[in-house]
Amino acid sequence: MENKSTRETDGEIVPTVIDFTKMKDEDGNISESWILTFGAALRWLMPSLYRGSTLPLSIRGTKNELTSFANVLSKEKRYLQSWKSSGLDSPVTHKSKGKLSTAIAKFQRSTGLKWPFKQG
Repeated sequence: MENKSTRETDGEIVPTVIDFTKMKDEDGNISESWILTFGAALRWLMPSLYRGSTLPLSIRGTKNELTSFANVLSKEKRYLQSWKSSGLDSPVTHKSKGKLSTAIAKFQRSTGLKWPFKQG
């Protein structure tokens, strides 16, 4: 999988690339190494996304994969913000969790991947 950590080479920042088109091997199975690097990219991406940081990131895939990935990231961020500001038992947080669950299901259907984060 083409999924590189952001690094600086000769003063130039090399972006992280998440490429859903490379997740399957020649037999059509999801590559274990792709899953590991995808998880590593998400561990790097989520805190930056939550802070609102700009990231050197490129994401490739089908329109459906990209849409569902963007949607689940957005819903994950909103859920975490709601949890932090309103508490876990808040109706706002419960509503946000429901929207996140729907987004996760769509992501899993469109990519064949299990979303790696558990909801509180």
